[in-house]
Amino acid sequence: QVELVESGGGLVQAGASLRLSCTASGRTFGRYSMGWFRQGPGKERNVVAAIAWSGSSTWYADSVKGRFTISRDNAKNTVYLQMNSLKPEDTAVYYCAAGNSYSTVNWDYSYWGQGTQVTVSS
Repeated sequence: QVELVESGGGLVQAGASLRLSCTASGRTFGRYSMGWFRQGPGKERNVVAAIAWSGSSTWYADSVKGRFTISRDNAKNTVYLQMNSLKPEDTAVYYCAAGNSYSTVNWDYSYWGQGTQVTVSS
């Protein structure tokens, strides 16, 4: 069992930066691939970025490529999402998730955090 807690969301203006953190309980964090997902109002939850258990492989949605960076510190049981040059369309609830596979699909992730709100004003 893994419990995930996100933090770092907030209200910012377009062009600003935020760093989201997701801290996991338990001693098996390093075995899991991690993903960041987001769900805007009235929209489906979609993957934003993913990182393999070792951190050696990363993937980004086209909409955030070049602006967002996913990273992890297995010693701290934490995965990060650095978000730069934020746009109003980035407004969403952001979720981190843990899974056994390095994947970009929701159903491959078994554990989910409660989400953190990111709001970008124009």
